[in-house]
Amino acid sequence: MSITVGEVRCSPDLKQATAYVLPLGGQGKDVALAALRRNKAEIRHLVTKGMTLKFAPDLRFEIDETFDKMDEARRLFADEHVRQDLDD
Repeated sequence: MSITVGEVRCSPDLKQATAYVLPLGGQGKDVALAALRRNKAEIRHLVTKGMTLKFAPDLRFEIDETFDKMDEARRLFADEHVRQDLDD
């Protein structure tokens, strides 16, 4: 399964990193999230291999909802009443 990592947010002390992910095509979100969470120790090891930090960050995974929000914004802008206001 191919997964897109849209964003990674780190805590100020760099001890926690939250990766916002989405499977390509948007199918199997729950399966992908469960697999990432189940294998987070191995992923953490691979990610921190090339880093020079005192502590390896704890990885957390969440579904990236950016694309859903963009679709909702497009839908709103396509609404007749909103188009009328924008055209003015």
